[in-house]
Amino acid sequence: MKPIRLLDNRLANQIAAGEVVERPASVVKELLENSIDAGARRLTVEVENGGVKLIRIRDDGHGIPQDELAMALSRHATSKISELEDLEGVATLGFRGEALASISSVSRLTLTSNIAGQASGWQARVEGRDMAAQVMPAPHPVGTTIEVRDLFFNTPARRKFLRTEKTEFSHLEEVVKRLALSRFDVGFTLRHNQRSVHQLRPAVTQAEKDRRVAALCSPKFIENAVIIDVAASGLKLYGWVGLPTFSRASADLQYFFVNGRVIRDKLVAHAVRQAYRDVLYSGRHPTFVLYLELEPAMVDVNVHPTKHEVRFRDGRTVHNFLFSTLNRALGEVRPEDQLPPAVLTNPPQPRASGIDAGEFQRQEAIQLAPAPMASSSGHYANETSSSSGNHAQRLSQATDPGQVKRQIEAYSQLYATTAEPLNANEARAVGENGVQESGVAFPPRVPTQPLPENDALAPPLGYAIAQLKGIYILSENDQGMILVDMHAAHERITYERMKQSYQEQGIRAQPLLVPKSVSVSEREADCAEENSEYFSRLGLTLERMGPETLLVRQIPVMLQNADVEKLLRDVFSDLMQHGTSDRIEAHINEIMATMACHGSVRANRKLSIEEMNALLRDMEQTERSGQCNHGRPTWTMLTMDQLDKLFLRGR
Repeated sequence: MKPIRLLDNRLANQIAAGEVVERPASVVKELLENSIDAGARRLTVEVENGGVKLIRIRDDGHGIPQDELAMALSRHATSKISELEDLEGVATLGFRGEALASISSVSRLTLTSNIAGQASGWQARVEGRDMAAQVMPAPHPVGTTIEVRDLFFNTPARRKFLRTEKTEFSHLEEVVKRLALSRFDVGFTLRHNQRSVHQLRPAVTQAEKDRRVAALCSPKFIENAVIIDVAASGLKLYGWVGLPTFSRASADLQYFFVNGRVIRDKLVAHAVRQAYRDVLYSGRHPTFVLYLELEPAMVDVNVHPTKHEVRFRDGRTVHNFLFSTLNRALGEVRPEDQLPPAVLTNPPQPRASGIDAGEFQRQEAIQLAPAPMASSSGHYANETSSSSGNHAQRLSQATDPGQVKRQIEAYSQLYATTAEPLNANEARAVGENGVQESGVAFPPRVPTQPLPENDALAPPLGYAIAQLKGIYILSENDQGMILVDMHAAHERITYERMKQSYQEQGIRAQPLLVPKSVSVSEREADCAEENSEYFSRLGLTLERMGPETLLVRQIPVMLQNADVEKLLRDVFSDLMQHGTSDRIEAHINEIMATMACHGSVRANRKLSIEEMNALLRDMEQTERSGQCNHGRPTWTMLTMDQLDKLFLRGR
């Protein structure tokens, strides 16, 4: 064995660089975080060859004094913490003091800075060979500029592991995007090979923040996102949550920030998955840009070299807060929240193609009118008036949110549903699982009612016009045409009613005639004892019979045919890893979802106009009615503008 000795500074710095500097994107991340911590409000990033040849970052922060310039390039040199207790409340992005030293050990680094009141700027140059900083005066405004050239020029083995220029720049751009999403008050400019990629001004108002998110995450995301802002128990969650129908094949549009620091945490990911559990299509990933704020002392950011992971002091509280907030936000989304605003536009002028002004007037009337009412003979009577007085009245109603709400409430009362008994097969499917009292029934029967006056605003999902191929409901609202998958829609309505009924009655449990013995690890047995009240609330009675043996004496009625042993192991795993579990509730929900699927209206079943309208009104009042139990969309809409484009009208 060789004798023990101290490493020289150069080798120690290069070893540290292996943790801090993985690729050009890592350099940009560390330097931008330093600039933000220095109070910068405008940041400019210029790179060449994906960042391998050059990285130049300019900021307008408070700068570095001349006598601290050389020290800033030393290891463990920082202005952000000075005592061990400071680690308990870290409020800055960077604090370890290793970044500049590690970067300079594998590149040619130039640091130029100036502070307010200093006669001129100063510059420090370091190359990876001797690590000795050369300090000299240099003109510079207040702030700092850092140039990193020829990354890994002295470590060719590591340079071989870099990817193509396009790949390296994509990683670098992602870093800039994350920081731009974390700090709306800071302006960002990114240039690659003298070409401007992003120019983001500081965002203050909600509209400006929406525009920045749209520029970085696509306008489609903003169009299909719900804004949330909730605070409770010292925790605050705000940001944008994508609708379940706007899901992705990969988790590439998921940004979560804790006190301004972007993280990827298993506890957070688990809470988000739970919130999207029964509204997301299999294999798809949700989209979100979320911000969690809490006391710095309640979170430890010093658990990973790159600070991408954190540890919460009270993980269970954080998990429950995230899940309940997101679950409620998604459940409160209604069809009217997904429709474009009902604003009238000026009718197009008639062209010299033979279409007269009356034709255009009739087109406008079609857009404004509610769906025609079915007469006793089966024909549709359209009694729409296109007078200018009616136009003005509709315009005032369309732009008055209070009027919209009152109209929706009026329609809900008008189309109040009454249930008809299930047929024999449906009753058997429901009765076998003991939830016939859940109110599952179709179709809703309503007496024939006259439609509201022509100048009234249509409900969000409009009025039914026809049934297509026994599968889809065609309806018309103020914005255009709506198609509804009647089975998927009724499946969600039935499922939500069953869940509500089941929750109101509580979980019904039954004792086992012969208690079931389950072999577990000692840690799992301890977990069962510590969480005995939790299992009791779920209808499970567990008794410890030995160090590694549990006895199951009672189970929920809905789980009488389930693999209780496997389910228990999954619950123990969740409780030990996340402090909470919803496996039992999820399994019960899966059973109810299957029952709802079998108890819902099937394809090729003919519905009357009244039955279709009743289904539409139920959808407008039901939580998560935009998706069926399997995550498929239940309805879609084509606006008049989209229809006009399809038929090249107005050109």
